[in-house]
Amino acid sequence: MALDISTPNLAPAAAESSKLKKHFGRFDILFFLICTIVGVDTIASVAASGGEAFTWMVVLAVVFFVPQALLFAELGSTFPQEGGPYIWTRMAFGHLAGAINNFLYWVTNPVWLGGTLASAAAYALQVFFHAGKDWPTVMIGGYAFPWAFYVITIPFIWVAVLAAVLSFRVGKWITTVGAFARFLLLGVFVVTVIVYGVEHGVHGLGAGSFTPSYAGFVALVGVLLFNYVGFELPNSAGEEMTNAKRDVPFAILRSAAFSFVLYAVPILGILLVIPVDKVTNLGGFVDAIQTTFSVFGGASGTVGAAAAVLFVACVLTSGVTWIMGSDRSLAVSGYDGAAPRFFGVIDAKLGTPVRVNIFSGIVSTVVLVLATTITEGNAYKFFGAVLGVTISTTLISYLLIFPSLWKLRRSHPDVERPFRMPWMRGLTVVLMLLLAFTVVQLMAPGAFYDWFGADFRPDGWKASEAGLYLLTELVPVVAFIVIGVIFWALGTKTRRENRALAQELDDAAAGVGVAASAEPGGPTPA
Repeated sequence: MALDISTPNLAPAAAESSKLKKHFGRFDILFFLICTIVGVDTIASVAASGGEAFTWMVVLAVVFFVPQALLFAELGSTFPQEGGPYIWTRMAFGHLAGAINNFLYWVTNPVWLGGTLASAAAYALQVFFHAGKDWPTVMIGGYAFPWAFYVITIPFIWVAVLAAVLSFRVGKWITTVGAFARFLLLGVFVVTVIVYGVEHGVHGLGAGSFTPSYAGFVALVGVLLFNYVGFELPNSAGEEMTNAKRDVPFAILRSAAFSFVLYAVPILGILLVIPVDKVTNLGGFVDAIQTTFSVFGGASGTVGAAAAVLFVACVLTSGVTWIMGSDRSLAVSGYDGAAPRFFGVIDAKLGTPVRVNIFSGIVSTVVLVLATTITEGNAYKFFGAVLGVTISTTLISYLLIFPSLWKLRRSHPDVERPFRMPWMRGLTVVLMLLLAFTVVQLMAPGAFYDWFGADFRPDGWKASEAGLYLLTELVPVVAFIVIGVIFWALGTKTRRENRALAQELDDAAAGVGVAASAEPGGPTPA
């Protein structure tokens, strides 16, 4: 019988996977997922579209959020190997597709950490600890160097990296704290909105504002789908789970319900408190906190500062969870032959991919500095451009992850499936069509309708800059694909080592079978 080499358990992989430790239980996965999916940095980006944002959020929860939760409940419980999304794609479509897709999947996270998450944290601290004033700068050769901004954002990045470096036995508690920070922040915000509404009245939204429109869908679909992905991330640590077959479906289905509520309620709160034309992508949620917390009177400054700290904890742990998961996938691809072997190393003491973690921190820091410089410190322009690249690159990676379930049902029909996705073919087609449409809109906002029109143009960008925006979205994605191909080429030696050992084990197994058949009482040769 031929040896199954569909899992990364040969040659270099055997040495690395043996360092992994099982610390990931049922409720750890649940809280990890809540921390992964509920990103407070994008809540305002949804609310900025007004009442119909809530309508489209509900619609996409039905046609996208729930179906992909079901899809990953099957994949995650059926194929619980370390490196989850990379392994599924590689098993379904080969090492080259796995290498390209996995680089796209990984690179979005250091870009996101050094871009939108760091700037969102800095904005919250600016509002509540610096009276909303611009951060001080120093002139260097005619350039206003934002040293205070960097003093906040660069340590923010490296604290996240350090959290990812820690043993999962410790690191999982950081993500659990992040989940409870969300419960506390969003819970207090909702209660405060109610009190504010009673005392001051609310902005109010007429029933007509919730009517969905095509233009609203085009403007919203990217950020809504981005908010709704992430169910696969815990499976990047699949071999560190205590019982993936039992726990993955449990955690995914429950986290889906929690996450929807944690998004829907504060978005509705923002819409009730702040006029839509005052909501910005970068600071809408923080501004809503500042407005509603005025109900605390003289204590509003102290309470607001506490809320700012909670907000920073939420955005920080969003970055931590995604770095933890995606870095593991890149490390697995390194020892499986789809990335440089250098990255495919698990630290023996910590059980974490320290080399990839450090690499993520370096990339995040470079992104932060480059994007800040290119946008000349325009926070809104910076936020919109980086968020667009992050969302488009992330969603492109799912164009191969989603159909891997369909392919693996055909190629591995005999593998036990603790959970099966209902209506798999039809729902997968719907997911793919939504993804494809969304990627086009992210690259060219308003395509097929009003390309780069005012209703779709990101904050800080002018109508005359449509070509520049397209380049900022397209060039990075093309570059990431090229790097993925290079990573695949650099993994050639590792793939050969894996195949060679697989052949040796195959030959050894065949020899044992022949010897056994020759013994008295042994099996009769065919």
